[in-house]
Amino acid sequence: MATYDIVIKDGIVVDGSGNPRFRGDIGVAGDRIAKIGRIAADEGERVIDARGLIVAPGFIDLHTHYDAQVFWDPYVTTSGWHGVTSVVTGNCGFGFAPVRPDERERAMLSMTAVEDIPTETLRQGLPWDWVSFPEYLDSLDRTPKAVNVLPYVPLNPLLVWVLGLERAKAGDKPTEEENAEIARILTEALEAGAGGWSAQCLGRPGHPEDRLMQGDFDGTPMPTDVMWPETRLALAEALAALGRGFMQLSGTSIGEEEYENLVEVSGRPLIWNAVIANTRSGGLYQRKIEWLKRCQEKGLPIYGQAMTTDVPVPFSWLYGGLSVRPPVATVFEAGTVEEKIALLNDPQIRAELKEFDPFVYHAYPDMRLHKTFTEEYKQFEGLRFKEIGEKLGRHPIDVLCDVTIADGLLTEVHTGQFNASLEGLKELVDYEYLIPGLSDGGAHLKTLSAGMYGTEYIVEYVRRHGWTSLERAHWRLSALPAHAAGFADRGILREGAAADIIVYDYDRLGYGDPEFKHDLPAEQLRTVIDASGYRYILVNGQVTVEDDKELGVHSGKLLRHGTAG
Repeated sequence: MATYDIVIKDGIVVDGSGNPRFRGDIGVAGDRIAKIGRIAADEGERVIDARGLIVAPGFIDLHTHYDAQVFWDPYVTTSGWHGVTSVVTGNCGFGFAPVRPDERERAMLSMTAVEDIPTETLRQGLPWDWVSFPEYLDSLDRTPKAVNVLPYVPLNPLLVWVLGLERAKAGDKPTEEENAEIARILTEALEAGAGGWSAQCLGRPGHPEDRLMQGDFDGTPMPTDVMWPETRLALAEALAALGRGFMQLSGTSIGEEEYENLVEVSGRPLIWNAVIANTRSGGLYQRKIEWLKRCQEKGLPIYGQAMTTDVPVPFSWLYGGLSVRPPVATVFEAGTVEEKIALLNDPQIRAELKEFDPFVYHAYPDMRLHKTFTEEYKQFEGLRFKEIGEKLGRHPIDVLCDVTIADGLLTEVHTGQFNASLEGLKELVDYEYLIPGLSDGGAHLKTLSAGMYGTEYIVEYVRRHGWTSLERAHWRLSALPAHAAGFADRGILREGAAADIIVYDYDRLGYGDPEFKHDLPAEQLRTVIDASGYRYILVNGQVTVEDDKELGVHSGKLLRHGTAG
């Protein structure tokens, strides 16, 4: 009788600790790593030949919005294809629990507004077999999953639950009793297994008149945008009383001093979002890195989550993306291809596009013609529209519209993310206590598919540019986020740890271009990015992916309190 269910034989083990790689075997029994060392092949019920392959811990993504997608997509793709074995959901204060039945429709409309998940997809895809947060956890627990999931308690629905929609949206200051009730419900959720609490605070306390970039569907701020610091303090005190959990915060209304105080009061880690190497930010991200270094020196567990992905964002006049405001939205919302073409030919629409800020300052300077189906423009594939315009003596917007019309709207266009430069991305890699990723998985579905960030990190920053070692990369991608999130038994390959393991071909590891797919509930659109080079992905000791293909194995767990126990 075999000693182990699986023996991973003769691999190059990069265990995630930061220690040097070594050649060895791993014996898996049940959902655990039972032995690391030399193991005879006949001791395994199944033997995986890992000669020449890297064996490493699965990636842990602390910033996703898979709160809904997990109910219809067990692999939470793109992430599950790209070595991610654990995700944290409920980020930015956005989520679906606790939510009363008569508030469900508004919760879905709000998620569409802030995270660009189609409302009809949510209507068809969410089972809504919960009201309270513990009931939501139970629903997640019984849902088939190919990755592990740990949710934050998102504060927007929590504030609405206690204050009521009108008061929460108006930014009314909670009473001491109301803050105590908010903290009580958080504690109830944490005791049921939630990972902590999250909020995005873009506005000012008590100022509902603010109009924000990521506001609600009706143009108003989200409740956390107008929440009061006293409420955040009460929630930090709740974490201190319980002695576990962590916080995720972002926003312009919170100063560095308050972030530090929340950690001092709670004694718990805080994930700060987001460090983005935006070349037009006036050095903001560099100042944030310096602040994070000061926190580290003071012993404050404040971790910056970095947007390390630089994959192109697809854009299509046929499918949408980039903006939900006119004049761009005017074209997207036209009912037929013929109507869209007529608008793109309209001189007034073109004039408005040339003055439209997101295009002028963000999108079209970086927009490239990725693929055209018209011979006239084939020679320009891979070039920026600005470069094509210079060659043709035409405005970049005119070129964009003309090639799209010639292709019958099938043109494939790519643009960049957040104006990140190669030099800026290297700065993010160089500060090793930044958590890589921030995939935003499950959100902004027409434009973003960054669940492949771990693959990209190894392919681009280790293999191509040589900015860091493979050992440090895996520590950043697995052990560091596990430490920040309190995953006691994941992130490092060691005896007794959960068997979340990736086995990949270092030289073949890769990722494709973003592709549009109509595979969401209600046949809605999203983008995905394929993986290559993942020979095996194991989640809790079972192989979920083999040779880059899903096996339909759903061995993921709800990580109550950070563990699957």
